[in-house]
Amino acid sequence: MHHVVSATTNPAKIQAILRAFDEIFGAGSCHIEAIGVESGVPEQPFGSEETRAGARNRVANDEGATFSWVVIESREQRGEARSATLPLPEIILEKVRAGEALGPVMSRYTGIDEIGRKEGAIGVFTAGALTRSGVYHQAVILALSPFHNAIYR
Repeated sequence: MHHVVSATTNPAKIQAILRAFDEIFGAGSCHIEAIGVESGVPEQPFGSEETRAGARNRVANDEGATFSWVVIESREQRGEARSATLPLPEIILEKVRAGEALGPVMSRYTGIDEIGRKEGAIGVFTAGALTRSGVYHQAVILALSPFHNAIYR
């Protein structure tokens, strides 16, 4: 059983982690301890470096788009992966560039309360074909690669 300390309490991200561990290591292979940890970057990071720095800081946006970085660390190794990238409409970007976090902006636009804890902007702008949890899940699977493939060691 893997004991996973998740540096997020976001349900969409927790679900993605659970699904990824189930797929790679088998059903019921992990127990998640979710904790809220400051990332050291703004609530809405901008650009790849700031987004990845936030993920890294929790563990130890291209302009005009939204995505996530997943950083998984053990004492022996680290796995990092970036999620799919969603270009954002200018009307949304204007508010994010002005300092608002994407989640509340999208909640006002869609009328969906706490959308960032649900399908996210990705779900809205892909007409449900993708979800925030789904693309985060893919990034978790990719970041887990060094942990179950001997060639990485």
